[in-house]
Amino acid sequence: MQNNQEIMHTESPTPSPRPRILITGSNGQVGSELKELLGKEEGFETFFLDRKQLPLEQTLIIQDILGMYEPDIIIHAAAYTAVDKAESEPELADTVNHLATEEIAQYCRMHGAKLLAISTDYVFDGHSNEPLKEDAPTSPLNIYGLTKWKGEQAIQKWAPENIIIRTSWVYSAYGNNFVKTMIRLLHEREELSVVHDQIGSPTYARDLAQTMVDIIKAAKWHPGIYHYSNEGQLSWYDFAVNIQELIGTTCRITPIPTSQYPTLAKRPAYSLLDKSKIKRTFNVQVPFWLDSLKEMIASEH
Repeated sequence: MQNNQEIMHTESPTPSPRPRILITGSNGQVGSELKELLGKEEGFETFFLDRKQLPLEQTLIIQDILGMYEPDIIIHAAAYTAVDKAESEPELADTVNHLATEEIAQYCRMHGAKLLAISTDYVFDGHSNEPLKEDAPTSPLNIYGLTKWKGEQAIQKWAPENIIIRTSWVYSAYGNNFVKTMIRLLHEREELSVVHDQIGSPTYARDLAQTMVDIIKAAKWHPGIYHYSNEGQLSWYDFAVNIQELIGTTCRITPIPTSQYPTLAKRPAYSLLDKSKIKRTFNVQVPFWLDSLKEMIASEH
């Protein structure tokens, strides 16, 4: 009997399996940052799927593909993000941003998985004059915003254990974005015109990805809609001027109104997001936009 007791005391408990995290859009801006950050985390088993491994336009096979991985949490970072092109491809944009998202949400509902999804400030019409809270009225101005809003609705219908993070003006060292385009054009051209009457705050994808990692590591899961962008307020013109100051070119940047820069899709004039809820709920520290811009540009050089 004594020997049995000694054996019982020296045996270690069976380790609990690591949560299985599946990330969509693995080659996108946020997906690429998540790949770097989660690669350093030993507490998760991670699966990164790109558009070939998870073709969101083929909605009939999405749940079967997800079932192959049996994820505990799905981070849905993939999306159709070509804002102007969406105006001429509304069906494809809706399939990817709405119908595919609905399939993912339904999978989560049927298999008890949690869903953490990215949405956009473009669900708003831009008519506000104060930072937008999560319960502010939605009224998308363009096809992209409408399809993302319909995706939000599908998530809330099917996946009760969901977290939706709306973000804005995303940039990164990866992919195509405003910062990388400005860096290229500021080196190539002698003069640039940039819109000065659209107000918001940029989001460094690395900061957003870190926040998402912190959320899935948190002791408690708090479902709901949250807003996240970097701290501060500026226009696209202000953003361009600061990029130029950091890289040191002589290109002349001229501020222009939106009316002088017509695009296929309308943009909200004001989309500054109120971050108080996500900071309060998850104790998130949100960096100031200029600090994050400096960090990203330093990583490029």
